[in-house]
Amino acid sequence: MKFVEKLRRIQRKNNSLLCIGLDTDVLKVPEFLYAYGDPQFEFNRRIIDATRDIVCAYKMNDAFYESAGEHGWYTVHQTLARIPEEIVTIGDGKRGDIPTSAERQAMLLCEDWEFSGTTVSPYMGRDSVEPFIRREDQCAFVLALTSNKGAKDFQYAKVKGRPLYEHVVTTARKWNSKKNIGLVVGANRPSELKRIRSLAPDLPILVPGIGAQKGNLEAAVRYGSDKRGELVIINIGRGIIYASDGKDFAQKAREAALSYREKMNRYRN
Repeated sequence: MKFVEKLRRIQRKNNSLLCIGLDTDVLKVPEFLYAYGDPQFEFNRRIIDATRDIVCAYKMNDAFYESAGEHGWYTVHQTLARIPEEIVTIGDGKRGDIPTSAERQAMLLCEDWEFSGTTVSPYMGRDSVEPFIRREDQCAFVLALTSNKGAKDFQYAKVKGRPLYEHVVTTARKWNSKKNIGLVVGANRPSELKRIRSLAPDLPILVPGIGAQKGNLEAAVRYGSDKRGELVIINIGRGIIYASDGKDFAQKAREAALSYREKMNRYRN
């Protein structure tokens, strides 16, 4: 199944644009989970089991797992195995290197861990992205306009009268022959998001930055969605997974996720 088809199916089934960021800091999980052999996985397992019917995707920032060494890699495998096959999974590694290195990066994310999607940097050009877009069932989300302060250092630089991020978007569309290229656009860039959607009406857009980074949820939904009210994946991490630090953390995460989904669907309609 092609990636876009899978994304549309789960967004319709679960009536959801919500992606939960499983950026799980083992130092922030409830203390009682330390009694388990792998508290990071136990935390993820309970979050997934509590929210699997109300999301379209889960995103895992690789840094939270790779920093734990071999044990962290095992946790990724265990976490992915817990997520239902129909739900999109995104490995947020922001990869992109010379082809020989990119091949190895893609081997881990796309073949070993087998994420549905990955995040990639386009700075080094097509050959650094190509290993991530060989399979039609896997999507490479190209960093177009990010939510961090440093985005202004390069991404807004004018090139032939247009900001660099617009050139990234138009180039990414040219690479999209297999319909498996997406974009990353920060939720705290609403006017730019609207412009990017107009430039790329048919590309999936991953939108981080809601919550701690104070992105605009209504604008993210209205400007990020395609004409069907789909194809935008709105990621929320800390605002959901750390809704409670007690034994009720999974239930509180579900309540927060339901609230966010309700708001998103209200803005969609």
